[in-house]
Amino acid sequence: MSYTRCYRWLTTALLAACVVACTAPTLARAQDYASTAVVVSPAPSVSDDDSQSGTLLTIHKRVDEVNVLFIATDKHGKFVRDLSQADFAILDDHKPPQSIVNFRRETDLPLHMGLLIDVSGSVHSRFDFEQDAAISFLQHSIRVGFDKAFIVGFNTKSQMPQDFTDNVELLSAGVHKLQDGGGTALYDAIYRACKEKFLKDRNDHPVRKAIVIVSDGEDNQSEYTRAQAIEMAQRAEVIIYAISTDDSGLILRGDKVLEQIAEATGGRAFFPFKMKDITHSFAAIEDELRSQYVVSYKPADFDADGRFRSIEISALKKDLQVRARKGYFAPQQ
Repeated sequence: MSYTRCYRWLTTALLAACVVACTAPTLARAQDYASTAVVVSPAPSVSDDDSQSGTLLTIHKRVDEVNVLFIATDKHGKFVRDLSQADFAILDDHKPPQSIVNFRRETDLPLHMGLLIDVSGSVHSRFDFEQDAAISFLQHSIRVGFDKAFIVGFNTKSQMPQDFTDNVELLSAGVHKLQDGGGTALYDAIYRACKEKFLKDRNDHPVRKAIVIVSDGEDNQSEYTRAQAIEMAQRAEVIIYAISTDDSGLILRGDKVLEQIAEATGGRAFFPFKMKDITHSFAAIEDELRSQYVVSYKPADFDADGRFRSIEISALKKDLQVRARKGYFAPQQ
């Protein structure tokens, strides 16, 4: 090879290397930007043909289809499990739905549950018993590979010794890690659990979302109000059950707070007067979770305007009572 040809070859190789070196970071940055753009950019315009695709129909369905879990009881408070769609009247925002998409008994939906335990100083004398009753409840309620739960203990602040899992041993260990003492920030615990665990808990299939609170209902430390806690639970579509730890035998202010929170979300509050009755309360919640109906419907005159829309479900048969959440917040677009 002559010197001139060698020089030309080396020059060409060096120029190529420089082009690659200068271009690679730019390509990498372009790819990163494109990846970010996919997340934050608005949806592209849709042709008439695209509007018939299954993906778009699924997105549309999520916007204007409402799913409501509810229970029906007789005049003695016992669950009635053999009713049909014809036995109920439904109003959404004070109007009958445009159409009923589905109605069925729902005992096999996956359960996503949060157990919120008051660890403030006021529950010290009952704390060990409450822990044992909560663990027994988890052992009976959580099905491996199907359901999942998390544990939160709250006093002045909330602590989460165990995140979502279907492992009952880990959940039990999480309950045992809780230490009692301090003030009570009940509303904060509800608000954060609903926002951080359930509002972000997006699923491609329907699930039952529930919170079980074990507390005396006395809040003296929260930054959020009771109304804000209830609103966040409604936005996250969480049913709240509450077990009062007040054993005075009287209906105190905290008991009324627990009842209001449970009622607003379609749940129920329990007031055991003896420690052993806490176990019975957990058993009643477990039974209720296996006795629900679910109705899916399209509301009439629906707008994605972000406002609260009321839900009213009533039984057409005499002496039947229905319990469901009071409403929901429409998505905002």
